[in-house]
Amino acid sequence: MEIELQRKLALLLRETRTAALGTLRNGAPTVSMVTYAFAEDFSAIYLHLSHLAQHTQDMEKDKHVSLLVAEPDDGREDPQTLARVSIRGYAELIPLGAPGYNLAKNLYQARFPQVMSLFEFGDFELWRITPKGGRYVAGFAKAFNLTADALKDIASL
Repeated sequence: MEIELQRKLALLLRETRTAALGTLRNGAPTVSMVTYAFAEDFSAIYLHLSHLAQHTQDMEKDKHVSLLVAEPDDGREDPQTLARVSIRGYAELIPLGAPGYNLAKNLYQARFPQVMSLFEFGDFELWRITPKGGRYVAGFAKAFNLTADALKDIASL
């Protein structure tokens, strides 16, 4: 993949604040909108979710998830040229006080300072998604498979 497309992917992940989270509910796929923060090296995606949400309950039963981050629709003639990346991963709860909890919390709060008070609510929890691979579409005829290591490499751009 060309360096310019790698930079475009890094920018997409850093600047887009919402994603579609795919989980499994009773064996069927379901998708919901979430906000996310990435580890600086793109080795983890952090979500701060209510335990009451269906997607959280889904992840407790099946840790396999997918996250779609897409460039916002800007009204261009062909929306199929919008950049997007779908990342497959494994979700795990980060319990309060566990190693990595404070780092994840700090990254999330730096990206979303308005949610600081939600960390005081008993039903909100931090989750880590460890990327396993994915697919990046940078536009028409510009599609690339991604590995977890490729994501880490792109983080340095």
